[in-house]
Amino acid sequence: MVEPIKAALSRDDTEATPMITPSEVIEYIYCPRFIYFMRCLEIPQHEDNRYKVLKGREVHKRRTNENREYLRKKIGATGRSLNVYLASPEMKVRGIVDEVLTLEDGSLAPLDYKYTPYRDMAFRTHRIQIVLYSLLVRKSYDRPVTRGFLAYVREGSKLIEVAVNNDVEREARGVVDKIFSIVETCCLPARTKYRVRCHDCCYRNICV
Repeated sequence: MVEPIKAALSRDDTEATPMITPSEVIEYIYCPRFIYFMRCLEIPQHEDNRYKVLKGREVHKRRTNENREYLRKKIGATGRSLNVYLASPEMKVRGIVDEVLTLEDGSLAPLDYKYTPYRDMAFRTHRIQIVLYSLLVRKSYDRPVTRGFLAYVREGSKLIEVAVNNDVEREARGVVDKIFSIVETCCLPARTKYRVRCHDCCYRNICV
């Protein structure tokens, strides 16, 4: 039987501290202007109308009830907690990770499911996100975290291990700092250099 991991901080412990979420980090990496429109102008995305978002939520829900043992055994986990709220006032980051695993060596690791098709390598957005979850797990439980896991489940189950080291930690913290710079100054940042991303953007009609 898989033993659950003791809960970390609750929402009530951290609601008073200004924070961002790992999902907002993904939005920033995709295009910095998402943060400006969402946090400075407070214009919502209306994500509920987007197919991928709805499908992703469906997959997340289904995966909590299907094949619970498969990935855990593949990773070598001895314990697991689902839908764990994590927060660090010092990092100014909070979010809900799909799973927090206890590994055989006593360390912990976050596991996050992705509906995005796997393209021979983990997206930078997902890598930064899982690193931030790893840092949150480390701070919340005060236990070693040296890796995180991404499960791409749109076409089967592709499991990717992401090492957590000083280099990726600095990169992830640097992204958080840049996001807070936009939030605190409310200066319009440069948009993404990948113009193809603008075609499906919910802000394309108001983005100068």
